[in-house]
Amino acid sequence: MKLMIASDIHGSFTYCKQLMDAFDKEQPQKLILLGDILYHGPRNALPDGYSPQDVAKLLNERKKSLLCIRGNCEAEVDQMMLEFPVLADYAVMFWQGKTIYMAHGHHPVPPMQEGDILLSGHTHIPLYAKIDGTLRLNPGSVSIPKENSHHGYMILEDSTAYWKELDGTIVRTEAID
Repeated sequence: MKLMIASDIHGSFTYCKQLMDAFDKEQPQKLILLGDILYHGPRNALPDGYSPQDVAKLLNERKKSLLCIRGNCEAEVDQMMLEFPVLADYAVMFWQGKTIYMAHGHHPVPPMQEGDILLSGHTHIPLYAKIDGTLRLNPGSVSIPKENSHHGYMILEDSTAYWKELDGTIVRTEAID
């Protein structure tokens, strides 16, 4: 199963459109959005092309392909704009024989067993880290990357993680063991 993972769109239609173009090219079974979809938050400057209404419309067109987690910027009013659930703090799925926990990253890490994977966003910085026998992955940010990282997303496919720029250029590749 091919999964596309993205986080921190923050209401940018400009970058969300590029993400949806990448989604159409990648053809994953699911697009996992790890929170902070519509609102930019008080600590961030307005991202290019800020238009939460247009982002909502674009994502609503793909609602059957989305699995979303609540970020620290989501509120009940955001759910009123979106035709798919966005208010779950965590989700769990099974992929390639592994348990994947999904969270935005602003709450404590859920209890995990050796070999589990945690997908999280929030920091706007791509991450691949092995901690206490678990794997922590962060796709970075779609619209407001930090620490000189790229506007991008991540693909999980065939026991491999790929961090990509929005145009599909591979930035990093790591094996998922």
